[in-house]
Amino acid sequence: MQYDLKKSLLLYAVTDRRWLKENQSLSDAVKEAVNGGATMIQLREKNMSDDELKKEALLIKDSCNVPLIIDNNIEVCKAVGADGVHVGQDDMPVKEARAILGDDYVIGATAHNVSEAIQAEKDGADYLGVGAAFGSSTKNDAKKIVSLEEYKKITQAVSIPVVAIGGINETNIMKLKGLGLSGVAVVSAIFAKDDIEKATREMLNMALSEFE
Repeated sequence: MQYDLKKSLLLYAVTDRRWLKENQSLSDAVKEAVNGGATMIQLREKNMSDDELKKEALLIKDSCNVPLIIDNNIEVCKAVGADGVHVGQDDMPVKEARAILGDDYVIGATAHNVSEAIQAEKDGADYLGVGAAFGSSTKNDAKKIVSLEEYKKITQAVSIPVVAIGGINETNIMKLKGLGLSGVAVVSAIFAKDDIEKATREMLNMALSEFE
């Protein structure tokens, strides 16, 4: 790992091309986000074939100087030389992903409560994405976390970095201060904006004031 993982999680931009403007390419949108200060990128495009994902991942990787994580696709991650994968509770188990990838790749895991968080760390996760903090505009089945205090319980229970995800934007990010989080993962707060670079810069400035 050639970077500080915790610092890279400060403003974690997760792609969803459904939010993009007409005729805007995903790689261009990601480049704007990186130019605005996104510290990590996750390529999460559920409706792309592996070949499409590889093509997009390579385009992003070529224009991206921050870590690139692939959502739940080890084959694509290895094929394009991405930095790691992120797996959800219903995806490949963390332990299995670690067995395949070894220690050279980052593995992020989704957790919704303390027990899932502890298990993910035990199984080899490098960081946790916990939510949904405020619901979600990208996942219809996302369940809001029991309470924001659950974040504090989780960050105190594990030693790996934790990011909040789910409906986070410029109007509510300040509610996550003081919970031990390393950063936020955002989708529409960046990619749904007319000026992605500007929106990212504004979110970064808020994240810098909220998280250590």
